[in-house]
Amino acid sequence: MTKPDVLVILPVRPGGMDRLGAAYTLHRYDEASDKAAFLAERGPRCRAVVTNGHADLTAEMLNHLPNLEIVACGSAGFDQIDVEALKARGIAFTNTSAALADDVADTALMLMLAGRRHLVAGHDYVRSGDWARKGAYPLLSSTRGKRAGIVGLGQIGSAIAARFEPLELQLGYTSRSRKDSPYEWFEDATALAAWSDILVLALPGGAETDGLIGRAVLDALGPQGTLVNIARGSVVDEEALIAALADGRLGHAALDVFRSEPDPDPRLTALPNVTLYPHHASGTVETREAMSDLVVDNLDAHFAGRPLLSPVYDLPAARTRTA
Repeated sequence: MTKPDVLVILPVRPGGMDRLGAAYTLHRYDEASDKAAFLAERGPRCRAVVTNGHADLTAEMLNHLPNLEIVACGSAGFDQIDVEALKARGIAFTNTSAALADDVADTALMLMLAGRRHLVAGHDYVRSGDWARKGAYPLLSSTRGKRAGIVGLGQIGSAIAARFEPLELQLGYTSRSRKDSPYEWFEDATALAAWSDILVLALPGGAETDGLIGRAVLDALGPQGTLVNIARGSVVDEEALIAALADGRLGHAALDVFRSEPDPDPRLTALPNVTLYPHHASGTVETREAMSDLVVDNLDAHFAGRPLLSPVYDLPAARTRTA
């Protein structure tokens, strides 16, 4: 039986690559020295693509993939992938939000508490000897009973909300569509921020959300507010964020993601009222293995004619699949 041809733009974990190699004929675009020539030659054979949201998959690239049926993305975000072009071609598309939701939600909780309770500054206060020289650290504000707004109540946002509930936080959200949820719903991020003490960003990146969290949202959150971003750096107007933090119009930002990763703006990283993490919310062995497996599981389901495990959108009709 002929193995389906798969274009590997970015590989998954070694165990996942072993599974892919056993079931599919792999074309390693990631290892090609002349990528344009490689895509022109190998692309027409390929019925699937393995990639993640940090690599380009443009409409022009899709022109070299006339027989493409499915793109399996090994990340939650897919900013660099032309999703509208995939939809227009009727190409199935999956991501791995389901596999990483728990670790990302844990990180959001960690960042929120670390930011509000000054974990990094407190650590430095002890290590430097200031505790002995200057006395007790200043009093902070309790988290219990505060209002936490979540921008984007998908799988990750819902997992964050579940972790916030035991802290007795009041929960609200805004999303592209209203959910069947017990949490208070707001029409937009500005209204949600005005209600919130803590604003957590769990929305997709891409052109539609670029700079969505700007001055109006940050000013609404206010000088006692905490912004937590585990989404994408692009969703925040970083110039507005730097100004709000520097001016004291925003209390604190706890960030896993930045616009210019992996070299964030030094004006941001030098501020005293930020808690920083190196885009590592999903960075555990267990989660990265699960993400890798989900990529392969989605391809296996597609070529066996079974429902996809984690589709990003529904297609009106499935394409014919033959192994």
